[in-house]
Amino acid sequence: MSQAFVEEVMQTVEARNPGEVEFHQAAREVAESVAPVIDSNPDLARMKIFERLVEPDRQIMFRVPWTDDAGEVRINRGFRVEFNKAIGPYKGGLRFHPSVYMGIIKFLGFEQVFKNALTTMPIGGAKGGSDFDPKGKSDAEVMRFCQSFMSELFRHIGPDTDVPAGDIGVGGREIGFLFGQYAKLTNTYTGVLTGKGLEWGGSLVRNEATGYGLTYFVSRILQDAGKGWEGADVVISGSGNVAIYACEKVQQLGGKVVAMSDSGGYVVDMEGIELDTVKRIKEVERGRIKQYADEHSSAEYHEGWQGIWTVPCRVALPSATQNEIDETAAKSLIANGCIAVGEGANMPSTPEAIKVFQEAGVGFGPAKAANAGGVATSALEMAQNSMRLSWTFEEVDERLHGIMDAIYEQCAGAAEAYATKGDLAAGANIAGFLKVAKAMMAQGLI
Repeated sequence: MSQAFVEEVMQTVEARNPGEVEFHQAAREVAESVAPVIDSNPDLARMKIFERLVEPDRQIMFRVPWTDDAGEVRINRGFRVEFNKAIGPYKGGLRFHPSVYMGIIKFLGFEQVFKNALTTMPIGGAKGGSDFDPKGKSDAEVMRFCQSFMSELFRHIGPDTDVPAGDIGVGGREIGFLFGQYAKLTNTYTGVLTGKGLEWGGSLVRNEATGYGLTYFVSRILQDAGKGWEGADVVISGSGNVAIYACEKVQQLGGKVVAMSDSGGYVVDMEGIELDTVKRIKEVERGRIKQYADEHSSAEYHEGWQGIWTVPCRVALPSATQNEIDETAAKSLIANGCIAVGEGANMPSTPEAIKVFQEAGVGFGPAKAANAGGVATSALEMAQNSMRLSWTFEEVDERLHGIMDAIYEQCAGAAEAYATKGDLAAGANIAGFLKVAKAMMAQGLI
């Protein structure tokens, strides 16, 4: 019955969303996890809760015209997929990257529904973005693009409707331009975007939140294995926001990060990555990770980011992009002593890689649970905006730590109740699904 349900649902998903392979992958993973739960609850099947969940509330696509510094007219596409608001206003980031198309946004929005449900905060799931590439653009060009993008998006969002945040390609600069245009167009000053500057409604810990939260979640995995961070070699892919602050927290907890990467290649420093150098290169100079090796004689640079998973480590934190760890990389990590993997990026491990980890007994923290710290702290920013308050760094960090512990316990509990004890991937899907499903059942067929 369960497998028949999965195949029937996926046949519909693939027919309605042709070519959107990332969305297909995400939908199948969740369907396989929750099928036994639906089998045991006829009301969920009768009301077709999962079939409704894989169909977004609405999909918005729009033209974004803007002019570059040479006066040439450019045209990009903008997207917002509002997936589900059963437990709260839509919440999810905006991604500006050439790879963005409807399938990527739909996959991310679908994952966001379950991730947000796990945070214990009252937020629904959405995602948006554009195929615009901010790399190499001047501040003036980015501003003109953001203003054009928001001139359409503002019709669909609001503090109690849909609250976007940042993602790849959308940092503090972009959030500022987007917020300014929204405030002008609506003549309001509300918490409509998160990731804002501290001087105008932002929250402390927001920059650090995803990386810190990832580390807190993996701490629980290590704890269950009778291990800790002290003396552990750690490999982190990426060198953006998530990777940088995961590195910072790992080092604070006694671990040693020995490798980081970007889209060009990776650096290995067995003496331990010097984080201040990485922060300067990536956050100030907007440079490439290879510059790290030019400044540190203990480091080696290797072209091609895929090779980072051959570096021996106790813990791996994939924090770059989707499907970056395949079956071969997973086997290499295990052969080199890896006992725990925490997903800092969205869906960075292929289904085949996850199976390898689980069969080898490697502790595996799925993205929708392990990297939920960012959106959890965005929800804390929303709460502060609503109350016109600002909490201290310590207050927000303590709340974040508590949320990540609660997420871990939800995943572990659901896995034990409905799947295989210790299968946190299935547990995350089931726990998030059940929370949203109960709200959908209570609210009727809408």
